[in-house]
Amino acid sequence: QVQLVESGGRLVQAGDSLRLSCTASGRTNGAYVMGWFRQVPGKEREFVAAITWHGGRTHYSDSVTGRFAVSRDGAKNAVYLQMNNLKPEDTAVYVCAWGGITGYSEIYSDAYSAWGQGTQVTVSG
Repeated sequence: QVQLVESGGRLVQAGDSLRLSCTASGRTNGAYVMGWFRQVPGKEREFVAAITWHGGRTHYSDSVTGRFAVSRDGAKNAVYLQMNNLKPEDTAVYVCAWGGITGYSEIYSDAYSAWGQGTQVTVSG
């Protein structure tokens, strides 16, 4: 079992920056990808960004490309999401996810087998 804990979410103003953190613990051997998704009540969970654990290859949704950056620290079993130029439409619960090798693209929830509880990001306009 892998446990994930996110932190860093808070209320910010449009245009501000914020950095989210996610720390993994438990049976993290075999990690292939870690990702960030976001959830707004009444809407489907949306892929935000992902990074492969060993190669560091990144993938972003169109809505955050150029504004967000995902990174990882293998020594700390952590992944980060640097969010710049935040917009009110970025308001959501941001959830960290962990996945082994599944064959699914990292943009799909099926690529992940462990999920955090999420951290709330609110961007006021």
